Amino acid sequence: MTATPAPGLPTIRYFRINRHRKLAWWGSGLATLLSVVGLVLCWLSPSIGAPLKPGLDFTGGTQIQIQRQCNQGQCSPVSAARIQERLASLQLPDDEDGTPAPRLENTLVQVLDQGQSLVLRLPTLAPAQGAAVVTDLNALVGPLQDSGTGVNTIGPTLGAQLLQNSVVSLGVSFAAIAVYIAFRYDRVFAFLALLCLAHDVLITCGVFAWLGLLRGVEVDSLFAVALITVAGYSVNDTVVVFDRIREQKTALSGLPMADQVDVAVDATLTRSLYTSFTTLLPLLGLIFFGGSSLFWFSVALAIGIGVGSWSSIGLAPTLLPVFSRR
Repeated sequence: MTATPAPGLPTIRYFRINRHRKLAWWGSGLATLLSVVGLVLCWLSPSIGAPLKPGLDFTGGTQIQIQRQCNQGQCSPVSAARIQERLASLQLPDDEDGTPAPRLENTLVQVLDQGQSLVLRLPTLAPAQGAAVVTDLNALVGPLQDSGTGVNTIGPTLGAQLLQNSVVSLGVSFAAIAVYIAFRYDRVFAFLALLCLAHDVLITCGVFAWLGLLRGVEVDSLFAVALITVAGYSVNDTVVVFDRIREQKTALSGLPMADQVDVAVDATLTRSLYTSFTTLLPLLGLIFFGGSSLFWFSVALAIGIGVGSWSSIGLAPTLLPVFSRR
């Protein structure tokens, strides 16, 4: 769609984003508000007690993965609820030092590959207790493949250290981006780039806060990696638009800042959409065919890249004329 240009304004092929800036602000504002509400509800939830539901990497515990022996690849049907009910009634032996065995009422169970694989997330178990769980599951859903059974335990100290390291890495990466942007651009450009970064990361976290509340989705160390990647992508996409605005500032000096921004967004729109689309294609492949271990990591990246593309086109450019006047 070609917009009718104002006098002295180059032809804009697609649309003038500043004509729809209030709609863009309302959309981003609503998404941000819902994200904040989700994070607060997670924090207030007795079963979570944090802005996001922490996974085994951060809280510590035991993960048991088992592979069933199936006739001709067809396994008898089994449900996660049935396994959870069975484990809730299981009496585990006490630890060797006399520590009472943990209860398994809140075990998280994933049924994968049409029932061929099971993944269980439990409290920290001693080796004998883990073996008792596997033995009980063998009676319920067996026979099991010995080579496909794995028991991994992460202690609470290591989990807390991983959480601390993830937070530090996020803080360092965001601070490095802030320093670069502040050095590379003037204060208005730098502020808006960092605002978009915070906007993209907050909405990505907000989506996972709601997933944790409604679906029990946990975040792990891969989620921290996804946030760092989203932050870098967000700033890179915003910088492309800002660079185009700065390049044409002299040629379009007689036009209002809003018109200069519209020309820059129009010139970079195709590039931004193509870049985002080609980045999302491999992520969609990972989501549908990458298996359970990379599923939520890929979902976090896809959400962050989608939101980052929107903020670089619809948020930062529409705010620039407002802050420039001030």
